[in-house]
Amino acid sequence: MLTKKSISRLVLICFVAFFGMLAYRTWLLNSTKFISFDTQLEEISGIEFDKKQQLWAINDGGDSPRLYQLGATGKIERSIEIENAKNWDWEDMTQDDFGHFFIGDFGNNDNDREWLTIYKIENPIDIKSDKTRAEIIKFTNPEFKSVKGIKISKNAHYDVEAFIYYKRGLYLFSKNRSSPFDGKTRLYRIGDHAANFQAEYINEFSTCATIKELCWVTSAALSPDRTKLVLLDSERLWLFENWKGDDFFSGDAYQIDLGIVTQKEAVTFYNNEVIVFTDEVFNGIGGNGYAIHLDRVKKRLIHTSEKIQKPLI
Repeated sequence: MLTKKSISRLVLICFVAFFGMLAYRTWLLNSTKFISFDTQLEEISGIEFDKKQQLWAINDGGDSPRLYQLGATGKIERSIEIENAKNWDWEDMTQDDFGHFFIGDFGNNDNDREWLTIYKIENPIDIKSDKTRAEIIKFTNPEFKSVKGIKISKNAHYDVEAFIYYKRGLYLFSKNRSSPFDGKTRLYRIGDHAANFQAEYINEFSTCATIKELCWVTSAALSPDRTKLVLLDSERLWLFENWKGDDFFSGDAYQIDLGIVTQKEAVTFYNNEVIVFTDEVFNGIGGNGYAIHLDRVKKRLIHTSEKIQKPLI
């Protein structure tokens, strides 16, 4: 029988364990921090390194249609306005083999945008002024029209916050807003040039189905050598390798714990072994850049075909 003294001791142990774990996870994230961003970039939603390893960033919806070049201290050194664009809900960036940047204006929180937009601009290294114009790529989910005008609940995969370029195609990862939430992100393919596309479904992957805000995929990146894909959410990265064709979910998958939960919204590769990710400012927390070295992490990664295991950074 538990006495009052033993119950108090148990409560104390649980209290210490909880805050000990919280402190550890806070340290885990902060140990990878390498930069804090200019206060004008409190809602970074996409990042990309150009061919000269200069870091570029975009803000989430509400900002002007600009991308920003950042210096080593996180300060804005240059900005470029896309004259024929709008920042309705910019969510991610990627680039092709020639260094052309793609900016995804495809946030769709209410699942009410039938046609979503991607802006394609020239390599920012080659843009000499503070303005440029973009090719405009439009796409829609072929399933959308069947539920147009109806409150979406069971099959809500019309919101996107993550994409990559791969072999002359753009690959989209849905931000699942289904109810009940099933924890899956769907992979779709469209073209990489100015046109209107019907997104082609390829496959889907289960992240987690606990709390949707912790499981949503918010950004994606492909390594320069095109052999590694990462997906980001609020507390982890998924790393994919050895896929078949363009089905990135057909190969090996690993999970990387990023520590304490923050609003992580952007990820990219600095090189084939270093991943950089960022978080937005929320309640005074965030607004930083973090770096993970895969050559150190992968020694502790555990993979099985049945379940993705959690390694430490």
